[in-house]
Amino acid sequence: MNKKNLFMVVLAVAALTLSSCASKKELANCQTENKSLTEKLQDAREDLAAKNTRITSLEEQMRGMQQALKAAEEKYAKLQESLDRSLTNASQNNISIEKLVDQINESNQYIRHLVEVKSKSDSLNMVLQNNLLRSLSNDEKKEVDVQVLKGVVYISLADNMLYKSGSYEINDRASATLSKIAKIIMDYKDYDVLIEGNTDDVPITRQNIRNNWDLSCLRASSVVQALQNNYGVDPKRLTAGGRGEYNPLTTNTTEVGRQRNRRTQIIITPKLDQFMDLIDHAPDGE
Repeated sequence: MNKKNLFMVVLAVAALTLSSCASKKELANCQTENKSLTEKLQDAREDLAAKNTRITSLEEQMRGMQQALKAAEEKYAKLQESLDRSLTNASQNNISIEKLVDQINESNQYIRHLVEVKSKSDSLNMVLQNNLLRSLSNDEKKEVDVQVLKGVVYISLADNMLYKSGSYEINDRASATLSKIAKIIMDYKDYDVLIEGNTDDVPITRQNIRNNWDLSCLRASSVVQALQNNYGVDPKRLTAGGRGEYNPLTTNTTEVGRQRNRRTQIIITPKLDQFMDLIDHAPDGE
């Protein structure tokens, strides 16, 4: 082979090498960009799911208020009808018009007070929810779901975030999140707190744990004791309970479904004393 041909072969090999390097670099760039786009798509989906949950919660609250308003309007209509009948038949009966008017006024005052108490409770619940969500990091929000339904705040925590694998012992990773939840509980002293454990339907096979009832109760008890012993929450406000596998959010036929069903809920509710007092002092509608 003469020098000219040898030179041409060297040039061809160099060109192929450069082309191969360029292709690998472009492939790496495409893979990096694809990974970034995939992560952004996942974040967008999670954000959309959170907003849809929020919309559902608000719609539920609106329906509840509409039902309460409808009931109040129906009661008022009945009282007004009774007054109209009394005015028509005043000469034929011994009904005191003044007394009936007082009953209507008393009922209207009671209804207004009931609506005010309900509105105040709903407002406090929304503030509680917003304060908790603002305190959580983006990573925590992926494993902690906060909702307000029918005047009750539900904080749902994934079991793999709270407990050691296959155990009811609290892991170290949960400490930061539980401390934030405990602060919210401490700030709202007029609220009771129920810790509710839930499992999937896969039978438990650990020694000294008979079944999923046991596991769910033990996990709830672990959270209660952590809130009391580690964060100073008044134990008189705390209740631990387990529902085993019998309160699923979705099907247990898939791993994703089982993961969603394995959860612990911290349920924060206004104390019922003030509402029971209102009911006890409700005016007679007869």
